[in-house]
Amino acid sequence: MIANLAERFARTRTFSERLCAPLATEDYVVQAMPDASPTSWHLAHTTWFFETFVLSRWERGYRPINADYQVLFNSYYNSVGEQFPRPRRGMLTRPTVAEVFGYRREVDERMSRLMQSLVGGEVHEAASVIELGIQHEQQHQELILTDVKYLFSCNPLRPVYREAKAGKQAACAKPDAWIAHDGGVVEIGYGGDGFCFDNERPRHRVYLEPFELNHRLVTNGEYLNFVKDRGYRRPELWLSLGWTTAREQQWSAPLYWIEQGEQWLQFTLDDVRPLDADEPVCHVSYFEADAFARWSGARLPTEFEWERAAEGVDIADRFAEGERLHPSACRHDCAEIAQLYGETWQWTSSPYTAYPGFETAGGALGEYNGKFMCNQYVLRGGSCATPPGHVRETYRNFFPPEARWQFTGIRLARDTKR
Repeated sequence: MIANLAERFARTRTFSERLCAPLATEDYVVQAMPDASPTSWHLAHTTWFFETFVLSRWERGYRPINADYQVLFNSYYNSVGEQFPRPRRGMLTRPTVAEVFGYRREVDERMSRLMQSLVGGEVHEAASVIELGIQHEQQHQELILTDVKYLFSCNPLRPVYREAKAGKQAACAKPDAWIAHDGGVVEIGYGGDGFCFDNERPRHRVYLEPFELNHRLVTNGEYLNFVKDRGYRRPELWLSLGWTTAREQQWSAPLYWIEQGEQWLQFTLDDVRPLDADEPVCHVSYFEADAFARWSGARLPTEFEWERAAEGVDIADRFAEGERLHPSACRHDCAEIAQLYGETWQWTSSPYTAYPGFETAGGALGEYNGKFMCNQYVLRGGSCATPPGHVRETYRNFFPPEARWQFTGIRLARDTKR
């Protein structure tokens, strides 16, 4: 068990640094908005996690690498101690990028020695925390990509993160179709023996009315029709808070869409390109997704409908190790559900709350998910920026309803006609 864990730990740590390879040193330290963090902070925080929750507990003769890091790279763990203010992370030009990479190397070496020295009852307990740390770093790998994309979009030079692979022709989106589900009593939540986050448990029963789910994601072309139909100027389509937010932030299209005369362009990690009508719409908020669904005569699915539809579907798809960090047009026949994973996270209409019987874990790690169960909505699936092997059908992502910088898209649902 430990040998496999050590290999996965090393692979995960290497992949984080591989994602940074296209960056210049100057790119590591800038914070483009309070919700995003500098890449150097992500690299240091994930390292802080292993030092704080693993090394400090199980390493013989443990001594902190740098006492100041305990504050600088603590994200939100109040029971651990003070945190450096999130909106000011972009001011942390020190430690330098080189020092952050040195911090990673030292923790990696000490973690390697520790995993080889674990004995007896401490093996299982330490392994569970190391596994959580690996999954936590995978979450930050996606954040590195989303935060860099937002950062580069703010630069008038519109830098390219990574050149697009040549010779790839985009597919045309299949016509949409509706897949019916009978409803009834279904079991929701993780029930296996492997890893899951605490918010995926306990497994419990939910009653669903009969429903239909669209077999693919909403496309840019479909969303552009909403824009052209004055969707952003019609308050009857919007939730009250969404309408207020859209007006205050002057939304008129999804994030990264650029109107240039008669043409629409889209900023991506590899270029500014003409908007592809067949690709899934991406970087929309819950408010925009909900307004579009209402405009189209449908609704957003609940997270339980999404999970029911995803049962048994192959999760192998395009993730962050692929050649293109951008969602692709649907290639699947309308007879089967498609684009559940590896394209965009999909907003659901479900507020992020605890499952019946949920219990917060003891200690600081109990702060990981439970305390955010307020003013957030659940997203399901996984995006083209999600690390491979990280998601499952019960995985519950969550963001506030105004968030747009993540790879978030739309899948429609509707009630079955009686």
